[in-house]
Parts: sequence; structure tokens; C-alpha cells
Amino acid sequence: MDYQDNFRSEENEKDYDASQIQVLEGLEAVRKRPGMYIGSTSSSGLHHLVYEIVDNAIDEALAGYCTEIEVVIEPGDVIRVTDNGRGIPVDIQPQTGRPALEVVFSVLHAGGKFGGGGYKVSGGLHGVGASVVNALSEWLTVQVHKEGKIYEMKFSRGHITEEMTVVGETDRMGTTVIFKPDPEMFEDTVYSYDTLHTRMREEAFLNAGLRIRTIDRREGEQQMDEMCYEGGIREFVTFLNKSKEALHNRVIYMSGSREDSMAEVALQYNDGFQENILSFANNVHTPEGGMHETGFKAALTRVLNAYGLKNNILKGDDKISGEDCREGLTAVISVKLTDAQFEGQTKDKLGNSEIRTLVDNVVSEKLAQFLEENPAAARVILDKAMMANRAREAARKARESIRRKSALGGAAMPDKLRDCNENNPELTEIYIVEGDSAGGSATNGRDSRFQAILPLWGKMLNVEKVRADKIYGNDKLQPVIVALGAGLGDEFDVNKLRYHKVIIMADADVDGSHIRTLLLTFFFRYMRPLVEQGYVYAAVPPLYKLTRGKTTRIAFDDAERERIAVELRGDNPNAKVDISRFKGLGEMDPHELWETTMDPTTRTLKQITLEDAILADETFTVLMGEKVEPRKEFIEQNAHYAVNLDF
Repeated sequence: MDYQDNFRSEENEKDYDASQIQVLEGLEAVRKRPGMYIGSTSSSGLHHLVYEIVDNAIDEALAGYCTEIEVVIEPGDVIRVTDNGRGIPVDIQPQTGRPALEVVFSVLHAGGKFGGGGYKVSGGLHGVGASVVNALSEWLTVQVHKEGKIYEMKFSRGHITEEMTVVGETDRMGTTVIFKPDPEMFEDTVYSYDTLHTRMREEAFLNAGLRIRTIDRREGEQQMDEMCYEGGIREFVTFLNKSKEALHNRVIYMSGSREDSMAEVALQYNDGFQENILSFANNVHTPEGGMHETGFKAALTRVLNAYGLKNNILKGDDKISGEDCREGLTAVISVKLTDAQFEGQTKDKLGNSEIRTLVDNVVSEKLAQFLEENPAAARVILDKAMMANRAREAARKARESIRRKSALGGAAMPDKLRDCNENNPELTEIYIVEGDSAGGSATNGRDSRFQAILPLWGKMLNVEKVRADKIYGNDKLQPVIVALGAGLGDEFDVNKLRYHKVIIMADADVDGSHIRTLLLTFFFRYMRPLVEQGYVYAAVPPLYKLTRGKTTRIAFDDAERERIAVELRGDNPNAKVDISRFKGLGEMDPHELWETTMDPTTRTLKQITLEDAILADETFTVLMGEKVEPRKEFIEQNAHYAVNLDF
């Protein structure tokens, strides 16, 4: 064996010396590896720049000094963030001998969040936020209103272009940061007003009484929203439940503190079947939960069981599980603490064990008190949990029945599944197709080495309106569950997934959109990691076929149809171009379906992503839930997006 490629020779080892160690000065490290600091250079990273500057203003609000924040998208996608806090310090910072304002924007890990009494509680990137935004901006200007003067400093890509100077007088206090994201750093520099507005609304809910304005001043995009919620997270829960039917009118609110830590919880039950728990630590969303969620869930289950037994609602050895207690629950948990320990760089999970005890104690005491004082609401909540318990038991029996029928969990695949030959999930994909005719074309047109086909037929179940026990054994959904092989609900294990591309292929019409939405609702509610981890795709079939002579082209929308028609006519504007509309996938022959929609070298796939779980939850509830009025409002507000659909 030749080990040359596996081990360094003695001569090569000598070449690896101190001269090969590169030291990145100042903010060069941020520009070299931006993803390490803001997650990515895609749209999410672009918007993260704004959040970092806003987080600094929020820290001022948490400290009790800032009451108003304004976020503006100026023409050219320039961002302006203004607050009325104390203003960033402008005096000389002792360690560096430079103005503190300069240090904050040009030195990593510089700020008032590392001790020394600047902030007891803070979110953000632990003091690197302002300097990272500066490093990734084509230019940045900061103005500080402080002690009657306006101080200004300018930067470009992290470098100082104008030293700090006094540019005027003022009768207010606060900081204004104006920056333009660097197109050299980002894939796209166009801001989404809706994305920023949604995040700022969340911040307003989490900080009761803080007024936040979002403004879009770009040409053709002018809009403004002002948000201030005196009720804080109580109003957050009401907002999250607005498309659902609440089981009790009053939002249950609980709060308490211990030393420098504070916890508040708001919750309300609705008649749905999903749990929706949002947790935050120092205003940072923790989608993977952590100790604050653990404390909440333990206390909720314990208190409801104790109340049920005490009041003879639960008999003898009856007990409701945590899952039963959380069916139809909407809850917001917000904790503030001095030394938040987030697990992972993306801060998805809170690790402070002491906060679990605080939240547990607060919920144990305050929820028990609420139930005693509101017996009618308590009875409704317990009845809901007991019904969930019976449904869960029915679901368990249905699950066991299915396992027995499939040879104790063996590989008894659905009859209609046309599987592929490859066994490695990373190399395989499954097309979920509506109808036997489309399924037949797809089966005959596919590459059977790695493409599986599963036809669906009949009306699919709307899972938004049923419990899990109705899903097991459902003849429309069961084939999907079995074919994917990863289970359902709490038992879902993405590591058992049989295909790493799950492709929904439906007609490009209203019926096709409905089928896609039903399937996506199912995946979101009962196989969420499938969506969260990017395994779900939508195939994009063409709408038109254009032919001139022996030349045939396809178009995916009206604009592309017109452009291709012009190209086919060439120098002869009067030339006849035959334009036909594809009626549906089932009417395409296998060769057409392969070339237009299934060939990996030519097809178009849209990956279904989940950037905002709160918005996704709300959207699915509105579109697929029981309430008609919110759905009507949604359609009226978004009808202009569907002007090209055929009804």
C-alpha cells in the first residue's frame, strides 16, 4: 500500500511552520467566514443584520431606558434603526484609548454584555452584533444623541472612513444606525418588509409597553405599522389563537422572579388538536426549547392531574399524560436571566438548569390558584385532556393493529407504491402523485433506479380538523406513512426515512394547489422534521407547450410563454406558433412527464422550507381550520397573488 496520501512525509512536516498560520486582523474574520456569525449569507442572514442592531436597542429597553424603536427600510434597501435609549457611550474606553463608540463597532466581543454592569440581561450575539453588522455592510453610519450633542462616525466594510465628530446639538437621547448590506457578502440584498415586521411584532409582544414602528419607504412599497402591547405575552397568546376557538375567555398569565431571573407564562386552550408552545430567553426565540420549557411542561402535567384527582374529575389510578395536557394548548414562555447559556451557536435551546426550577415553581403555584378560582374553565381544560387521552389510546391501538398487519413492523409496502431499486435513502426520491392516470405516466416515465412513485386517489383527509387516532388507518394517508417509513407524531424518526426527497407532484391548477396544501398540512402537523430539515419538495409542471415546425418548447407561466413565442417567431412576426395548454399530469405521455417534470437535469423543484414556524402555524390554521371568517380575510388579502390561476 502507498501511504503517501495518508501521512505527511518528514520533509512536508518541516514545511508546516509558523509562517503558515494566518492571523485575521480586526473584522477580517467576519468577512472571511460570515456564516459563523450570522448563520448564512442568504436572505435569513441579511435580515439577521437588522435583528442584531434592534437587539442592542431591546437591551436598552430591558434595562429600563428605551421606550421606542423605529426600523425603516429606506430606498436602495438601506436600513435605519433608531431608539431613544441612553445612547452608546462616546467617552474614551480605557483598555484601547479609543472612543467607546468606535470600539463597539470595530472590535469583536466588545460591548456592555460581558460584566461590569452594562446590562444585567441581554440577547444578541453576546457583544459581537454591532461590529459584525459593520463588517458586512458596504457602509455604515452611527449617530449618538447624548448630553445635548450629536456624535457621528462612519465606516465602510468595517474600516473607519470618518472619525467620531460632533455634528450638531440635540434635545433627545438615543442611537441611530444606518447601514447598507454589502452585495459582496450577500446573495441578495433586498429586504422583505413582512419578514422584518413579523419579527418586530414578536419583539413588541415580548416587551410589554415598548413601542416599535416598522416603515418601508422604498418606491412602490410605502407602508407603516406601529405596535405596542401593554398586555405583553397575554396579547401574544390572543394573537396566536385569533384563528382558533378559545375554550376559556381569559388568557391565564403567571409570572415570578428569583434573584436576577424572571419568568412569565401566558396560556390559553383552544378547540384544536395541536400544541403550540413558543419559548424565549432574553427575547431570543428557542425553537428547540430547553430548561424553561421542561419546567413548564412538568408543572402543567402535575397541576392538572392533581386538580383532577382532588375534584373527582379523574378517578382512582386515572392519569393524563403531558401530551394529553398540551392538546389544543397555545402558550408563550418568556424568561429573562443574567447569564443565559444557549446550547449551540444558533441559540436554539436554553441550558440553564436553575430556570427550570423557577418556571416550575411559578406555574405550579399560579396555575393551581387559577384552577381553584375558575372551576368552569378548569373543567373544560380537564375534559379536553381526558378526551385527548382516550384519542391517544385509540391511536395507540390503531398503530398496534397496523404493525400486526404489516408483520410486526416489517416492510409490507402499499400496493400502489412503485418502489425504486436503490436502497440508500440519500440517493432516492419519491413522487407523491394525485390520481392513477398521472401515477401511471410517472411510473412509465421515471428512472426506476432511484425514483419511486406513490399515487394517491380520492379526497385526502384534512388533518387540521381531526385527532391523530383518525389518521392511523386512513386509507389515503396510511400509504404515505408506510412508504416513508419514519413513523408519525412523537414517534417520527427522520433517520428511518426511506427517501431523502419527498416530492409532491400535482397539477398546476386550483385542485392541485389544494392537494399540495393538504399534504403539507399533514407533513407540518405530524412529520414536522421532514419539512424543517428540507426533505419536502414541490414539482413544478409546465403550463404550456409551444411548437413551430419541428421545434417544441415548454413554458411554466404566461410571461415565459410570451417570451418563447417571440423567440420561436424570430425574424418572422407572422409565423404560426402552436400554443397548447397542458391539461394535467395524467394527460402527459411518460416521455413528456420525464422531460418536463422528472428529469433531474431539466426539471424545476421548489424546496419547502420553514423559516418562521409561528407564521406557518397561523397560515395552516387559517387555511385548513374550522373558522371561515379568517380564511375569507386571508383570501381577500392575498387574492392578487393568484390572479393567473384558472378558477
